[in-house]
Amino acid sequence: MQRFADKIVLVTGSGRGIGREMALRFAREGAHVVINFFRNREPAEETAAEVRALGRQALVVRANVGDLDELAGMYRQVEETFGALDVLIHNAASGYNRPAMGQKPRGWEWTMNINARSLLFGAQHAAPLMARRGGGAIVALSSLGSIRVLEEYVVVGTSKAAIEALVRYLGVELAPQGIRVNAVSPGVVRTEALEHFQTFRDEGPDVVSEVEARTPAGRLCTPADVADVVAYLCSDEATMICGQTIIVDGGYSLLAR
Repeated sequence: MQRFADKIVLVTGSGRGIGREMALRFAREGAHVVINFFRNREPAEETAAEVRALGRQALVVRANVGDLDELAGMYRQVEETFGALDVLIHNAASGYNRPAMGQKPRGWEWTMNINARSLLFGAQHAAPLMARRGGGAIVALSSLGSIRVLEEYVVVGTSKAAIEALVRYLGVELAPQGIRVNAVSPGVVRTEALEHFQTFRDEGPDVVSEVEARTPAGRLCTPADVADVVAYLCSDEATMICGQTIIVDGGYSLLAR
């Protein structure tokens, strides 16, 4: 099924993990993909090679989306190469995991700029390109730290809460233009990003096993699970979903602890 045949899809932070899985999902369903990275070119190029092997076009763009000039430059490259845009997946994220009392101004600015500010100003660049195609879809990646308190997650969690608020505002403002905006909030996902959390570094498999045991679905989410929901929200079947955040965690967050 080619739900996105010849669509142009930009996935920020798409060299590895969930971003890579989403880029490949759209390519498998017919889309040409813009692959964004900041630090590690090799995984991004590997993702691009897989997209091309599927018979789709792939554009690799190095840009720190937290830098407004680099953000604008990324969209200029999209316009120069494809002339328009159908889907923006706001996935790139960073952050400094520290207790609230140990956070520093630089860590706050870095995290908020990459995670939240780039969604607002990225949407400003994306919307005119989507207008050329009669509309489009924007999906932002959030996390449960937006509504739950996670260890040393204060700045990232706050940035994710800002993302969800922006999704509501952008959803209402862009809907009349045929652009739907939503968010997906995964639970614990099996990716290398788990290594950034002290608990998972210290206890590793034990913590993962505990989370699995406490998840009604009986397992952790995979990048493919997240990509399934993201792709749905960008499809024609989801045209009436506006400004929502969909939690994908197998029911883990529903249980009182």
